[in-house]
Amino acid sequence: MTCADLREMYELYSLGVLDPSERDEIDAHLARGCDACLARLRDALAVNAAVLTLVAEVAPPSRLKRRLLASVGAEHKGWGWAAALAAACMLVLALWLGVQERQRTGELADARRTIIQVSSERDRLQQAIRFLDDPESILIGFAKGRPASPQGNVLVHPRLGVLLSASNLPPAREGKIYEMWLIPKVGSPRPAGLFQSGASGTAMHILSGPVDPAAVGAIEVTLEPQAGSTGPSTPPIIVAAMPGT
Repeated sequence: MTCADLREMYELYSLGVLDPSERDEIDAHLARGCDACLARLRDALAVNAAVLTLVAEVAPPSRLKRRLLASVGAEHKGWGWAAALAAACMLVLALWLGVQERQRTGELADARRTIIQVSSERDRLQQAIRFLDDPESILIGFAKGRPASPQGNVLVHPRLGVLLSASNLPPAREGKIYEMWLIPKVGSPRPAGLFQSGASGTAMHILSGPVDPAAVGAIEVTLEPQAGSTGPSTPPIIVAAMPGT
């Protein structure tokens, strides 16, 4: 059977009243991992559970109960508890399936975020390797400060842009972010991107695009508001002066 053939059978399947051959065919179909039919089964379980909980319990006449039980060769003292138990079991199963689906959706979202993050880090590392491998890159060390000051280097490349790599740079406090600046020999500082350092105090930031090294006097980093600034508003934390300036 196809998914369309099975569409109307899941309410009966969830109640366990299908013929064995039909039940076996649905079992085999679901085992193949058909997401559409699994969703229909969850809906059927939820509908059946809701219906069973909404139907008022009616006490049938004792004569009718005796006749029905005798017709199937069974003796029973009450029906209400069986309906309530079936409804409760189906409701619990429907809720469990819903929780499992939400958990699965959350796990898939986490996996996608991880893949995106890993891909982004891979791309950044490949960019850094291009900077390091190209002989046109100009290497500049940070200006020496106190022993606890950030350490690292800046690479300036006329076509690739600017790569900053730092250590001993504590994470910016809440509401703040690090901002890199190109300080020209003539004119106002140019914003060169926002970044944060990791928990271990390391950071790598790349400004992609052409840069004229001859026009740059220094690369600086300041601590700015979370949205960044149009110009440095605090004393520089990192200063890397271009050679000859």
